[in-house]
Amino acid sequence: MRMRTLVTASLVGLSLVATQASAGAAAGDPLIDKQWGLQQLHAPEAWAGSTGAGQTIAVVDTGVDLGHPEFSGKLVPGATFSCGGAPGPCGNGDWTGADGVGQESDVHGTHVAGIAAAAAGNGVGIAGVAPDAKIMPIKALENGSGTFEEIGAGVRYAADHGANVINLSLGAQPGIQVLTLLGLQAATKEAIAYAREKGVVVVASAGNETAPLCDTPSWEVGALCVAATDANEMHAVYSNLGVKLNLRAVSAPGGSSLGECDGDVWSSVPRGTGKPECGQADYDALAGTSMAAPQVAGVAALLGAQGRDAAGIEDALISTARTPIAGLRGVYNPVYGYGVVDAAAAVASQG
Repeated sequence: MRMRTLVTASLVGLSLVATQASAGAAAGDPLIDKQWGLQQLHAPEAWAGSTGAGQTIAVVDTGVDLGHPEFSGKLVPGATFSCGGAPGPCGNGDWTGADGVGQESDVHGTHVAGIAAAAAGNGVGIAGVAPDAKIMPIKALENGSGTFEEIGAGVRYAADHGANVINLSLGAQPGIQVLTLLGLQAATKEAIAYAREKGVVVVASAGNETAPLCDTPSWEVGALCVAATDANEMHAVYSNLGVKLNLRAVSAPGGSSLGECDGDVWSSVPRGTGKPECGQADYDALAGTSMAAPQVAGVAALLGAQGRDAAGIEDALISTARTPIAGLRGVYNPVYGYGVVDAAAAVASQG
């Protein structure tokens, strides 16, 4: 069974939101004023308490452009499991894969990695949510898709090689949850359980089908499901709801997918692949729950750097998340889950 990434790379956002960043940050990261998601998360306020140092985020995805300047000095050894049917690993997690050819849809993993942990203050591009965390590139998808077995192998590799947080910006189509519930497809489900047993936080995207349930693997017990918001903190029109059996779901910035580039989520892409309409060769604006999940993975790394264990990290994320308009914190509703993740509140909370 193929499992497809949920990236809406051809869609651009509608809303433009003015953000406020420090002069030093703006000078060090030229695109940071476009990163409204950092403001929605209250990430800059959190950095006084934690920048994610000492944490490793595994990005199980389409691979990462290992030579991108946003990741200079930030990568730990990764692996490739999309090996064309051959046993893995068969590479180092680079986005070009075993055949050395980068596919258009495989820009996805580099974008996801940048959202989570791009370098800050390096004079180029953007800042990640956890700018001092390391990235472990795991390529389990080729041309935007992969099997449950390949993804499960990537998750297990990450858990066995020192990842503190695993990000899964991917998902199967609605209805596949039945197969995992019945035990007919267990490779990724069991890998997530394995990672959790080893104390790893697993964050996964809810899905982009406007469906009522989190897709698998975000549906699974050991994963935190992440729905998407737009720049106005509204539930994104494409996003699945944050509904799963154990209700472990939150929301984070994912972009609007409706109009202009700056309404979506800016991040790194493989060098030279940025869309001309957004005007950057090495960066691009994309939308999807794929963009929301790494925002939460980044906040999880901020919390892990404070010495919290996996359960403590999830509890902090959930208890401090806020529901827009209502102003409630840590109260579940099916639209936002427990609410939009608040990095500053989570970092300031008692662990």
